[in-house]
Amino acid sequence: MKLTIGVGDYRKIGIEETIEYIQFAEKIGIDSVWSAEAWSTDAVTCLAFIAARTSKIKLGSGVMQVGPRAPSMIAMTALSLNALSKGRFLLGLGASGPQVIEGLAGVPYNEPLTRLRETVEICRMAFAGEKIIYEGKHHVLPRPGGEGKALRLDFAPAEIPIYLATLGPRSLQYTGAAADGWMGTSFSPIHAGAHLDYIAQGAKDAGRELSQIDLGAAVTIGISDDVEGLIASRKPGLAFQIGAMGSADTNFYNKAFERAGYTEDTKAVQALWLAGKREEAALRIPDVMINEFQALGTAEMVRARLMSYKQAGITSLNLRLDIAKTMKERMALLEQIVDIVNSLPKVGH
Repeated sequence: MKLTIGVGDYRKIGIEETIEYIQFAEKIGIDSVWSAEAWSTDAVTCLAFIAARTSKIKLGSGVMQVGPRAPSMIAMTALSLNALSKGRFLLGLGASGPQVIEGLAGVPYNEPLTRLRETVEICRMAFAGEKIIYEGKHHVLPRPGGEGKALRLDFAPAEIPIYLATLGPRSLQYTGAAADGWMGTSFSPIHAGAHLDYIAQGAKDAGRELSQIDLGAAVTIGISDDVEGLIASRKPGLAFQIGAMGSADTNFYNKAFERAGYTEDTKAVQALWLAGKREEAALRIPDVMINEFQALGTAEMVRARLMSYKQAGITSLNLRLDIAKTMKERMALLEQIVDIVNSLPKVGH
């Protein structure tokens, strides 16, 4: 399994400390770093800065939201970052959710999968060096009845892998059919079929092998003998994800947890959160739910859990190490995880 890290709101810890962490990650063999985007720092700006301060680690947008951006602009940005980084860029795309897309960007959150598919197809045309002539449901290029003409982006053709952050069944199937990689969240290797069965079906329907797709999953890791303390510390964050990361009617994270068998728990936590009872929402989360979706406990417990990701077919682990309170602790934890993963046996042995 490849190991990757993420960069969130770098203002909280400082850009120089963030760069030091990424340079350390590069030195010990971390494959890629992915930038986040929600409603604070964007997914693009920091990658240009990171590109100038690193030389080997791959740089991924995790993710660029497709709703607020024109597909041709996404392609231009991707090609620009790829040129700046000397071919290290990975394009991660996602549809986000209605609260952000409609509330912040003012763009209708209708048919997000169709918009995502059209964006991928237009980007692939641009990456191939073709003139961008496209007729879709949401994007038609050139614009009919206007004065525009079909243009080819002024870049040499480039092979830029496209990763998709998807959670719903139809979106997961499309990922299997069309993407170079998947950026998974709300994933448990114990309930891998809740996501991977749909990706596998999409790949099969498109005549592809599942091995053609880099299957990535985010995992929060904490190593300590105080297992109960680790579990308790993660409940508020999961309550926020269930209660706030989506509207009352549209929450793709919740649906993923429900497919894993946690329907009653998810609905109860969301109801408490929406009622303003946030502490109660966190306390309502069962310990087993934290255990199954994260890697917490002693070094041996974490090793066993990371092995289960490998056995489930995950090929890239995006390490969430915010449990570490200082950057020094985060670096030490990262190095420990690299050693653990390097010691894992091959699957089937």
